[in-house]
Amino acid sequence: MSENPKIFFQCSLPRSGSTLLQNLMGQNPDIYVTPTSGLIELLYGARKNYTEVSEFKAEIDKESSKKAFLQFCNAGIHAYAKAKTEKPYFLDKGRAWAYYLDWVEMILPYKPKIICMVRDLRDVFSSLEKLFRRNPEQDYGFVTWQDLRNVTLAKRIDTFSTGMPLGISIERLQSVFEIGNAHKILFIKYEDFCLRPDMEMARIYNYLEIPHFAHNFDNIIQITQEDDSIYYMTDHKIRNRLDMKMSDSKQILGDAICDWIYQRYQWFYHEFKYNK
Repeated sequence: MSENPKIFFQCSLPRSGSTLLQNLMGQNPDIYVTPTSGLIELLYGARKNYTEVSEFKAEIDKESSKKAFLQFCNAGIHAYAKAKTEKPYFLDKGRAWAYYLDWVEMILPYKPKIICMVRDLRDVFSSLEKLFRRNPEQDYGFVTWQDLRNVTLAKRIDTFSTGMPLGISIERLQSVFEIGNAHKILFIKYEDFCLRPDMEMARIYNYLEIPHFAHNFDNIIQITQEDDSIYYMTDHKIRNRLDMKMSDSKQILGDAICDWIYQRYQWFYHEFKYNK
């Protein structure tokens, strides 16, 4: 029998190039890449039962139970990856991996490797707003006039900042810095990736400690497929050529909201050295 694939993780911010990165990494014949994955959700379910089920609570030998549970999680995620591919490397895309890094370190028999793409948050918010405006002929229930929910740009930005998928992703990322785990993660700025893809790819391969591969940035074939109708205001389609688009956040959001984003997320702009 072949060995289990070695699992790597990607937990990028929404609208920051995560699908693009998966499909570029998938050019490497040794790497299996997932679309947005539910793998960590399987672990959530197992953890909930391990924590709450009476039979586990009643066990006297807590250390033995803990060891067995972690081995169960380890075997489960590797069996999941092995059932998907015979390739030696498995890159799972899920937005929560970095937040649960301490738990993942307990599960895996090797050091977890997590890649996180980030992007100027003004452009992330702008991208979400453009998705909202893209199909005005459709009513997704995002705007409700009875309670004036999300009827203005400012209200939509507030909803993005406190809800799914962006608000929770930013707060998880902030927690990673607060508890001191950021140094274990490879952060890639979307802007740097677009401008210097060879250099950023080299950083990724050095971090993953696997042989380098020559990627084609001018002919990116989409490997991952997702049903975007399941989500709201989501687009997992990628362009087949890597290029850098000029920021349009001020045109879409206006100066006042761009300044509000910058002030609200000062920690982010400080950590990732984005200019005002």
